[in-house]
Amino acid sequence: MNEKSKKFDINILELASRIFEKLKLEFKTILPQLIAISIALLVGALVLLVSGFSPIEAYGSLLAGAFGDIYGLGQTLTQTTPIVFTALAFLFAFKAGLFNIGAEGQFLVGAFAAAIVGISFNGLPSIIHIPLALLVGAVVGGLWALIPALLKTELGAHEVITTMMLTYVAIYVTGYLANDVFRAEGWVAQTPLITTSAELPRILPPTQLSASLFLGIILVGLTSYVLQKTILGYEVRAIGLNPLAAENAGINVKRGLIIALVISGALAGLGGAGEVLGVHRRFIDGFSPGYGWDGLAVALIGGLNPIGALLAALLFGILRSGGMTMNRVTGVPIDIVTILQGLVILFVAAPVIIKYLRKRRAKND
Repeated sequence: MNEKSKKFDINILELASRIFEKLKLEFKTILPQLIAISIALLVGALVLLVSGFSPIEAYGSLLAGAFGDIYGLGQTLTQTTPIVFTALAFLFAFKAGLFNIGAEGQFLVGAFAAAIVGISFNGLPSIIHIPLALLVGAVVGGLWALIPALLKTELGAHEVITTMMLTYVAIYVTGYLANDVFRAEGWVAQTPLITTSAELPRILPPTQLSASLFLGIILVGLTSYVLQKTILGYEVRAIGLNPLAAENAGINVKRGLIIALVISGALAGLGGAGEVLGVHRRFIDGFSPGYGWDGLAVALIGGLNPIGALLAALLFGILRSGGMTMNRVTGVPIDIVTILQGLVILFVAAPVIIKYLRKRRAKND
């Protein structure tokens, strides 16, 4: 073996070692969440037993519905995809100490904007039309988040209130536009179909799973990189940890808060655009079952870690997709799935709440 081959082998081993260490670190980060999820599923099994159902049969049919065939797998990943975007949206803002609970509204305005671009520009090549529609969805979502960002930095308005209220504004504004201004023929409140040049490719026919999934996975890696490896990420995390110390260190806190919330809104808007262009191929009033609210829960369940959020989004996708099969095969009420989601959120959130209460008691003492 020559010297060059030896160096190559050493580099490969070093790379493998770094990847292993990185994965081990990520696993340690999300281990408490995995334990909490396991406990929630055990409590869910007790709920099933008390209700007169077999947990083994119920969970078996849930997994079979989620992964048992191509259609089930496609539906699971289709349900997972939009939650990935809204989870990243909440996560990014939270790293700056912001509670963006308005991802649902940003998701909807981004979806509607992408639909309008998709309807327009007939004849535009797909290589231009699709990125343009996605970009507009992200920009509009970011601009929608800019409103509470400015209200916070300039007037001191709390982002929890403003983002929540703007969500209802987004719901009613997009509903009005879909019902009246851009309504297609028929009894459903929806826009006309987007042109074929704006359609995101479907990747697992005959399901509705689209290339938006790949975009979400790319953004998971990109979000992790930005937060950990860039100056912007350092500033965002510094502001979230201690705004006063960050300001004393020369960081423009106001600018950082605005950028964090705008990026957060853009991520949610991009998720909405992906749903319209890849799944529904038009904007339908009320099409979101609460992806923005799910994203908040998923981000917490994932330990506010992008990779953890991806796994938690998959869990919610499994529950939503497999829950329908569980209901059909075993007769378990679909409400049990909602109970399972609530238990997962409860057991993950409880340690965070206890930690907060302990800190508050320590300060009072």
